[in-house]
Amino acid sequence: MDNENKDWTDERLLRSRLLLGDAVMKRLREARGIVFGTGGVGSWCVEALVRTGVKHLTIVDSDRVCASNINRQLMATTRTVGRPKVEVLRERLLEIAPDAEIVARQEVFNEQTAASFQLESYDFIVDAIDSLRDKALLILLATSTKASFVSSMGAALKIDPTRIQMAEFWKVKGCPLARALRQRFKKEKTFPSRKFKCVFSDEMGKNKFLLPSSAEHANGSLLHITGIFGFMLAGEMMRDLCKGVEEPQDQKEENDK
Repeated sequence: MDNENKDWTDERLLRSRLLLGDAVMKRLREARGIVFGTGGVGSWCVEALVRTGVKHLTIVDSDRVCASNINRQLMATTRTVGRPKVEVLRERLLEIAPDAEIVARQEVFNEQTAASFQLESYDFIVDAIDSLRDKALLILLATSTKASFVSSMGAALKIDPTRIQMAEFWKVKGCPLARALRQRFKKEKTFPSRKFKCVFSDEMGKNKFLLPSSAEHANGSLLHITGIFGFMLAGEMMRDLCKGVEEPQDQKEENDK
């Protein structure tokens, strides 16, 4: 049985195929994507993409799993603490889809490494980076390519999932990270080459427990928020990828019966 027919008869993807159709499944199977950041947002986005049918994915994150990740990150457990996030996540994704091509890059995306990622070679790019400087750079470079692109704004300090939204970047309201990015672009007089969608929440929470002054600064965050951010990124990306994809005429006729 060839690989294409195997995909169509694979029961693991049956529910995706029933809803999306063969043409969309083929598009997802052939698309090449890259996700920057595999933490509380990015890890769930990656899982949704692969479980739906994406086969070619590069995942990028320089960090290792730590105990404070366990409350919200997909691959973080007491057994994986200390291991590279992308390595653990790749193992999980291959358990779900052994025939997938998952490239794990334990690297920082920044000015020095950006060229090595060859962003122009991907069909879609997902931004789940925390660093303001690196996030701004990724936005500028990704929007200069033809790839579909979607970005996550700040998911920390949020509790209410009903306030999570999707909007075009310049229309995002109530998000300090989006505001800081816009200020940076205006100050440097360098702007994204095109419009792009963001997932965000306009909720403004605050930490109720303060870490000792000697500890690293961190904000509280919860899985039911970061997970929804990640799933919304995946949903928007799949919708964008599949625009204009049409079922073959014989399949349309069969569906209309």
